[in-house]
Amino acid sequence: MNKPATITAFSACPHDCPSTCALEVEVTAEGRIGRLRGAPDNDYTAGVICAKVARYTERLYHPDRLTRPLRRVGAKGEGRFEPISWDAALDLIAEKFLDAEARFGTETIWPYHYAGTMGLVQRDAIHRFRHAKGTSRQFDSFCTNMAWTGYVAGTGRLSGPDPREIARADQVVIWGTNAVATQVNVMTHAIAARKQRGARIIVVDVYRTETMKQADVGVIVKPGSDAALACAIMHVLFRDDLADRAYLARYTDCPDALEAHLASRTPEWAEAICGVPAADIVSLAHMIGQVKKTFFRLGYGFTRTRNGAVSMHAAASIAAVTGCWQYEGGGAFHNNGAIYQLNKAMVEAPELKTATRLLDQSLVGRVLTGDRTALAGGPPVTAMLIQNTNPVSVAPEQRKVVEGFAREDLFTVVHEQFMTDTARHADIVLPATQFLEHDDIYKGGGHQYLIFGPKLTEAPGEARENLFVINELARRIGAKDHPGFHMSAREHVDWMLVNSGYGTLADLEAGRWKDMQPGFEQAHFLKGFGHADGKFHFRVDWARTLAPNRPEDGKALGPVATMPELPDYWDAVERADADHPFRLVTAPARSFLNSTFSETPGSVKKEGGRPEVWLTAQDAAKAGVADGDKVVMGNGRGEVVLHARVIEGLVQGTVISEGLWPNSAFETGCGINTLTGADPVAPYGGAAFHDTAVWIRKAG
Repeated sequence: MNKPATITAFSACPHDCPSTCALEVEVTAEGRIGRLRGAPDNDYTAGVICAKVARYTERLYHPDRLTRPLRRVGAKGEGRFEPISWDAALDLIAEKFLDAEARFGTETIWPYHYAGTMGLVQRDAIHRFRHAKGTSRQFDSFCTNMAWTGYVAGTGRLSGPDPREIARADQVVIWGTNAVATQVNVMTHAIAARKQRGARIIVVDVYRTETMKQADVGVIVKPGSDAALACAIMHVLFRDDLADRAYLARYTDCPDALEAHLASRTPEWAEAICGVPAADIVSLAHMIGQVKKTFFRLGYGFTRTRNGAVSMHAAASIAAVTGCWQYEGGGAFHNNGAIYQLNKAMVEAPELKTATRLLDQSLVGRVLTGDRTALAGGPPVTAMLIQNTNPVSVAPEQRKVVEGFAREDLFTVVHEQFMTDTARHADIVLPATQFLEHDDIYKGGGHQYLIFGPKLTEAPGEARENLFVINELARRIGAKDHPGFHMSAREHVDWMLVNSGYGTLADLEAGRWKDMQPGFEQAHFLKGFGHADGKFHFRVDWARTLAPNRPEDGKALGPVATMPELPDYWDAVERADADHPFRLVTAPARSFLNSTFSETPGSVKKEGGRPEVWLTAQDAAKAGVADGDKVVMGNGRGEVVLHARVIEGLVQGTVISEGLWPNSAFETGCGINTLTGADPVAPYGGAAFHDTAVWIRKAG
């Protein structure tokens, strides 16, 4: 029998990675998905995608996909459910939500979401639901707060040089991100620069990552010490006449004050903080100062500490001292969020928004266990709708999170693709589509393209898209009517494009994607930075920084008063001590993406089949453990059981646990975020996932 003919269709990766890759997708005549490849004619994706998305059919056709609505019949967390029809499920949800509202008001309902899909319709329609019903709203704080705040503190705008210019750089500095694991296209362009221009690749991170293994120069720092390294680099640039004083005078706010401030931030001073030998810091500073076309690709990882915003600002400041912003292939790039001026009013219905409380997603454990501060003075949360996230696994202070979701008086609805740790605690589980089974539009934070992702195949069983759930529940619980509740995803995308001045959906489909990159002078801030004075700001008033995702009331969080005014090391990290001698970084794994892909056999196999903690031989001896031992790792927040792996490429005292494994992968059923703290990081919140002090001992 002849194989069915296949066609090549086009889409975009929906996952929470700055690359948002443009995809070519094989679709058989029977409507079945085959291979996924990077689109070769998209000059950012450039034909390259990560291995986990290349084998996406493993997720799409996984035998454990949820395909029918389910109602809990066992204890919360036990995972015992029975099938229920969609109508019966939606009617029951509406009944429970309305009962909760009658007791405590609409703020007792908390629709909870995040970035399981980056699609602007399927992800963000939940805002319209919140606004139309007057439920509690959400302050998004998992991921970007410290990074965006620190970058914008300097530049005044969340944008930067065209990331495709990495390929035209003479030197690429990849700082605080394991691009091989988390944004593969950065490496595509960095390797192209090396091959075509002989560019040097420098990587700064807290361990010898797969990215560092491909670098020409690797710099390993202690977690949370990046600002000390950055300040010492700038000290050497000023001291050894490698600073671009003409650029500084024209484009920065206080270069003389910065130089005087940095006079005492010597390489020897930094060595004692970050662990990098002073001679290596001098050498690194000379490399940076002598190569004008140096492109700084600044990641998220190094900002997920209690001093993360300060670290990002200090690292970005190096580019201002060298003046490398002036050159093609030069400057500092973090995220391009500000270049997309999209009208999302139909998706989100902001005109319906009222002054209901804003609950911090990172504090979900405290919210659900009745912490009055976390509840913002309002009623208890007794009903939740959860889409696109898995808080029982990914949220900090996991012990509190599990305790909260175990409450019998909390009615929880989880709309999911698999039976996640959170779904196991639900009262109703609704089956969700995956990205090739619905329509949506995507923007690339790490690049400059708008890309439409069409529905290319039918979902299995009774799986339904997010938009369907939002619209059906809004109707049943008496939410204010809005045109958006009556529109398909394609209609939403078309409305968004037309009302943003970007043509129609038909236009976008015909072109496959839209390049939104500003011109060279704007992207490199040669017409002025985003602050009112047009300058890059070395001096920062952190309590008044116009961060892209600060709280709506503008109030700062955390110990803002002690934040340094000029670039400096801020000693705010969770310190190791005699009882907790190690500092844990929960780094991303190459084959997982947050808790996604941890259900696919190929990804689990590539990650070694079990969670581990990596430590140096010296630290293993200190803890009394050997390579392969089962160990207990803990602190005051709880304990986890995993296996030790002794490696090189770490600063002594640092331990690494890669990948967000399901809680069930740990012997005690407690995942790695049992150990991480949820205290809001200054200035505008966020969770310090990579800033945790722990002890380790042999299990048994």
